[in-house]
Amino acid sequence: MFEYKTSGVCPSKIFFDIEDGKVRSIEFNGGGCSGNLKAIPKLCEGMPAADVIKNLRGIRCGGKPTSCGDQLARAMEKALEHEAASKAQADEN
Repeated sequence: MFEYKTSGVCPSKIFFDIEDGKVRSIEFNGGGCSGNLKAIPKLCEGMPAADVIKNLRGIRCGGKPTSCGDQLARAMEKALEHEAASKAQADEN
């Protein structure tokens, strides 16, 4: 399970898994718009992480420079980078 500390949004953390490139078990913790935080996981469950990033990256909430969806996309970018680095390190050993 990946854990991401958010910035600039109501929820303080996002938890999720990526299995075979697909997003699973998204959970926002620490506040926010209840409907939005229920809808995003339902809509993204089972989608390829790359598609979630493409669809949600750059969405803003009101006057904020980010949103819960944008933070999820950023979290997934970090998770994919981490997976790639871990795989590269394992391949070296």
